Amino acid sequence: MAETIIVIAVLCVIIALAALYIIRAKRSGAKCIGCPHSKSCSSKCNCSDKSESDT
Repeated sequence: MAETIIVIAVLCVIIALAALYIIRAKRSGAKCIGCPHSKSCSSKCNCSDKSESDT
């Protein structure tokens, strides 16, 4: 029972940290979270097209 509570608590912390990362990135102006061009590309970012053209 205690192991289950610990696992659930760890998962909740991971989800909360991921949400905070997304919120902070959006507040700092990132349009595409995780895209290396997120602050310099248009709001209609298609990161898969840019990564394919880089290679």
